[in-house]
Amino acid sequence: MKSGAIEVNGQAAVEMADSGVGPDDWAQIEADVRASGTSFYWAMRLLPAEKRRAMFAVYAFCRAVDDIADEPGAWNDKKRLLEQWRAAIAALYAGRAGEPTQPLARALAGPIRTFALRQADFLAIIDGMEMDAAARVRIVDSNQLVLYCDRVACAVGRLSTRIFGTDAETGERLAFSLGQALQLTNILRDLVEDAERDRLYLPADLLATVGVTDTEAATDALHHPRLPEVCEVLAATARARFAEAREIIAGCDRRQIRPALVMMEVYERLFRRLTARGWRRWAEPVSVPASEKLWIALRYGLL
Repeated sequence: MKSGAIEVNGQAAVEMADSGVGPDDWAQIEADVRASGTSFYWAMRLLPAEKRRAMFAVYAFCRAVDDIADEPGAWNDKKRLLEQWRAAIAALYAGRAGEPTQPLARALAGPIRTFALRQADFLAIIDGMEMDAAARVRIVDSNQLVLYCDRVACAVGRLSTRIFGTDAETGERLAFSLGQALQLTNILRDLVEDAERDRLYLPADLLATVGVTDTEAATDALHHPRLPEVCEVLAATARARFAEAREIIAGCDRRQIRPALVMMEVYERLFRRLTARGWRRWAEPVSVPASEKLWIALRYGLL
């Protein structure tokens, strides 16, 4: 096994044998997660072995379907690949012998069984990626934005909090608040990148209130003089969601939810940098340096 690969012993080895996922497959899953560059990696790495394996598998699944949406390709091809993932998830929950064939999909079998992960959350993530996979993305109204955030972020949070071991009600609330905060921050950070792909996640109904009605080209909306007003509305929601998430986490066993705490700290720092830069300078990139992310992972992941 490669250095740093996931340990295999006890019940985990039985689950791997049952699902046909070997040590090399698990090592590759971890390597792929690490190579993704996510600051979440080191926080996940600090979890107990069984929870770590589960989080790596879930994160690798999210990356796989996200890559389908983001990589160049025809809509029909992307839809076909996402349908293959829907079929793989269905096979896992139906317990059909010999299915699915992908090692990553089979790696989800143990976590699904151990942590009672819900099929609806996996399918919601795929639905969110299907929204992203379209050649032209527009969010009709604020309700659709909430739905989009639920699919691409909150659903991941719901899977994660079940693995962390929080009680169901707390997990649902944290997934909602932190999921929205993180996704709205992503939207505000990626305005230029998304517009270049003809993606506009600022809701059309909100844009219309400031006179932005022609969004045939996503880049046109970015140059409207009242765009900052729309960004500030989303920022206000994100700010409120961060505050809610922090309050929820304060009532949790922090050892259980280290990865969520690390993600919140990284993204809240990013959000503060974005608001300090301001919404009229949206073309200026903002990020949290890798060294700072590592410090956060150590500071908040080793509580």
